[in-house]
Amino acid sequence: MAFCADFAALRPSPADVRVVTSDGSTIRAHSSVLAAASPVLERMIVGARRGWDADCTVRVLGAPADAVVAFLRFLYSNPRAAAAAGEWAEEDAVGAHGAALLALAHAYRVPWLKRRTEAAVSARLTAERVVDALKLAALCDAPRLYLSCARLAGKDLDAVERSEGWSFAGRHDAALRLNLLQLLHDADQRKERWERERASQHVYGQLSDAMAFLDRIFAGTEEASSCEDEDGVRRGLEQLMRHFAACGGRTRKPAACPRCRRAFQLLRLHASVCDRAGAGAGGDPCKVALCSNLKAKMQEEGVDKTWKLLVKKVTRARVMSALASREVPEVVKKSWAKYSSRRAARIR
Repeated sequence: MAFCADFAALRPSPADVRVVTSDGSTIRAHSSVLAAASPVLERMIVGARRGWDADCTVRVLGAPADAVVAFLRFLYSNPRAAAAAGEWAEEDAVGAHGAALLALAHAYRVPWLKRRTEAAVSARLTAERVVDALKLAALCDAPRLYLSCARLAGKDLDAVERSEGWSFAGRHDAALRLNLLQLLHDADQRKERWERERASQHVYGQLSDAMAFLDRIFAGTEEASSCEDEDGVRRGLEQLMRHFAACGGRTRKPAACPRCRRAFQLLRLHASVCDRAGAGAGGDPCKVALCSNLKAKMQEEGVDKTWKLLVKKVTRARVMSALASREVPEVVKKSWAKYSSRRAARIR
C-alpha cells in the first residue's frame, strides 16, 4: 500500500480516533483534523465519543481501505496545496481511487476535495467508462463530470454503446440509458437550432451591409475595401440599381422582372431602416432613390408584422456590427483580462 495507514505521527497530539474501513482495517487519526475538514465526520465523532478525552471509533464504509487512507491523507493535507510533500502524490491517489474519492468527498461533505476529484475523473474519462461515470455523477451531484460524460458520448456514441457499462445499464438500469440518449437528442436539437440562428444572423448581417452599400452608391463615395467579397457585393448592387433604372419592367406589374422586384424590395427595406429626415424636415435628406417616397407610403398604408420583424432584425444586426467594429478602450481590455484570469483561477 502506497500510503501510511497510521496518521498518529503527523501531529504532536495523540491520535484519539480509530477509523474502521469496510474490510476491518483500523487507522489511527486525530479528531481535530477530521472534524475541521468534514462536518459529517465531526457529527460522527461527537456521537461516538463517550467522554471528553476518550477515544472513539468511526466507521467509513463503502470504499476500499486504500481509498479511505487516500481520503484521510487529503484531509490532513492543505486544501490549497496541489500535493503533499514526501512519499505521497496527489495524481497517483486520484488516478487509483478517483471514483471512490469523489463518493467519499460527496458523502462526507468536503467541497474542495470533491471539486478536485471531479475534475480529475473528468480528465481521465474514456468511452468505456462513460456509463459508470454518468451514474456516479448523478449520485454524487457532480455536474461537471455529468457534462464531460455527455460530451464524450456525443463525440463517440458507438464506442460507448460497445462498452460493458452500456450493456449492464441495459439489463439493470434502462432509465440511465434513456436519460443519456435524451440528453444527446436535446444537444443535437440545440446545435441545429443554433446553426439555424447563426445562418439567419448571417443573412441579416448581409442585408445590413447591403443597406450601407446603397448609401455609398447613391452618395457617390468610392471607398476602397480590403475585402474582395465587399467589392463584389458593391458591384452587384450597382449593376442591380442600373438595371432597375433602365429596365421597363419596373413600370409594369411587380412580377414582370425578378431583378427589378429584388431591387425594389431592397429599396423598400432601406426606407424602413433609414433614420435620415426627409427633405422638408430639415437636415441632410437621404440620397437613395425612392427612400422618402417609400417611407411616406409605408407610413400611410402600414406594413405587416413579417416586414416589421425583418426590419427589426436588420436594424439590430446593423447596431451589433457597429458595436463590434468600434475600438475597445484600454481600460476595458485590462479589466476584462483581470476578470477572466480571476474566473479561470476560481474554476480551477
